[in-house]
Order: sequence, then C-alpha cells, then structure tokens
Amino acid sequence: MSKILKSPSKYVQGPGVLNEIDLHLVESMGKHLFAIIDPAVIDAVEPMLENCAKEKGLTVHCEKYYGECSRNTVNRYMAIAKEKNSTVVLGIGGGKTMDTAKAIGHLSGMPMVIVPTAASTDAPCSSTSVLYHDDGEFDDWLFLEANPNLVLVDTDIIVKAPVKLLVAGMGDAMSTHFEARVCRASGKNNQVKGTPTIAGTALASKCWEILQRDGVRAKIAAEAGVVTPAFESIVEVNTLLSSIGFESGGLGAAHAIQKGFTLIPELHKAYHGNIVAFCTITQLVMENVADEELNSVLQFCVDVGLPICFADFGYHEIDHDLLWEVADKTNKVGRTIHNLPFSVTTKLIYEGLVAANAIGTAFYKK
Repeated sequence: MSKILKSPSKYVQGPGVLNEIDLHLVESMGKHLFAIIDPAVIDAVEPMLENCAKEKGLTVHCEKYYGECSRNTVNRYMAIAKEKNSTVVLGIGGGKTMDTAKAIGHLSGMPMVIVPTAASTDAPCSSTSVLYHDDGEFDDWLFLEANPNLVLVDTDIIVKAPVKLLVAGMGDAMSTHFEARVCRASGKNNQVKGTPTIAGTALASKCWEILQRDGVRAKIAAEAGVVTPAFESIVEVNTLLSSIGFESGGLGAAHAIQKGFTLIPELHKAYHGNIVAFCTITQLVMENVADEELNSVLQFCVDVGLPICFADFGYHEIDHDLLWEVADKTNKVGRTIHNLPFSVTTKLIYEGLVAANAIGTAFYKK
C-alpha cells in the first residue's frame, strides 16, 4: 500500500493577512470570486474583499451563510455561484461555512480559498467536508480530490473570536496524536486512502507536544485579546498541524464516537472539539493506557476548560439505551473506530463511554 500525505497548496498565517488576499490569489483562479461568509463577520469582511478585488480587477459576490452543511445547503449556494459565473469559491467563517465552500469547490471544479474566523477546528486545511442532514444529524464524509488552494489565517481576526472556540480547537487538535498513533500501530489506512507517512504521524504527534507547552498561555492571551507567540503557535496547531495530522496520520476512535454522539439531542449545540476531547478520553480508556498518560490528558482538559465527563456538557440525566445506540452507530463497518489495533464491539464502546464518564467525574474529586 502506498504512503500518502496531503496538504493545502498554500498556507498563510499572521496578523492582518486578509488585507493582502489579492497578493495570494493566482491568475488560474479566474476573476470572479464567490464568497460565503458567516453572519457575525460579513459586515467587516465584505468591504475588505471588495477593496482587495478592486486592486486586481476582480469581481466579488458575497452571500451570508446560514443552515447546516447539508446537501441542500451546498446545492443552494452552488446554484448561486453558477448564476454569477463564479470562478473561485471562498469560505469565510466557521467549520460549516468552510466545509460548504469546500464541497462547492469539489463538486463544481472551482478553486477553493478558505479563511477561518476562529481556530476552532482543523477543517480549514483538510480535503474533507463533513455533511449533516438538515436537522443536524451526521450524514456522511465527502472526500475531496484536493485540499484548498489557499488557506488564509488572519490572527487579528482569530483573536477576536470567543475564547471558547480556541479551546474547542485544542480539543480537536489533542485527538490528532492519539488517533494517528493507533492508526499507525494497526497499519490501517489514513483518511486519504494510503498508509501514514512518517511526516503525517510526526505532525500529529507535534500537536500534543505544543498543546501541552503553549495551550494554557494561548488561552490567557486570547482572554486578554492579544496575539502572542504562544497564541500564534496554537492557532497553527489547531488549523494546520491537526489537519495534516488527521488526514495523513489517520483517525481512530475519537472522531468515530463523535459522529455517534449526533444521536444525543442534548449535545447538538456542543462544539465539535469539546465532544472530540471527551471521545479522546474514551479512546484512551478503551486502549487501557497507563494512568500517567490518561491523567496528563485529563489535567490538560481541566486546565484549558475542555469537558471530561457528561456533566460538563450539561448532560446530567444519561439515557443508557441511547448511549448504547451511540455505540452501535459508532461500530458500523467502515467507521474509523476499526483503526484501533484490536477487535472492537458495541459493548466495548458503550462500556468505554460509561467508564470515561466515571473517570472524568472522579478526577474532579482528587
């Protein structure tokens, strides 16, 4: 089996880089920009795009984003892009906005430019869009032929986002090392249908190393509203390293269980990274890792404010029948739970979830 690593064609990060987007667009992208933008930032971003487009003689059409990243949403925006004779699609905002833009680029053949407004997920750089049904339940993965052509990360914008989004991004990035590790141990394929490269696994491992070093300081900087070296490094971890790490390193139990959690209505409003953090703890419980490693993860989560038990989500009355359904959905053929280097059953997943919740609850009492 071939080893494969995928990454965006170009990644640009730093304070104020959105103001120079025209410097990073290439002629092959054409002259007609179609941008879908989160409502929270459209008033600030639209004038900047128009000014930059004017500098290069480009046109730009902006649409406010709403809805789930569903097939219906993708088709709706793709129809508008076609009507405007667009040649490049921009996704500016959070995970669903970016995933919708990537899906449009993939299905239409247009180049993709991604501009995250928070460092809350590793979605900006990946060649994957996560599709949901219109009611918010997980639908399917959409695997794209290519990663975005350009990812532009303006840390002056990122630092203005709610701090809880940066923390959620750390939860998503934290899983990268532990999932890539089991994928490499089992010899299973990564997310781009090849075995992990040394580089992919190394970048995944680097996520956990830098999170432990800079995570708390980055959160403090974000709370103060300032861009520090620690903040810059965590933005890069959450956005770039975690993306290459999960795609080229591979996934394990954490993201598989997260998809199963969409069955729990009480968790629909929880951030992706927060759920993934708890699911990472569940994976470690299923692996039966040493206390020292498990405790280091639990302590990191507590230090930065990530959940370690169901009560942290406000989910106090646990429906164990529904939890079994979560485990059963997670255990479907083809799910990345089967990248673990041992046989997985629905019972093992269910008991891992129950045990992880109990361990997290007990950790607070130490």
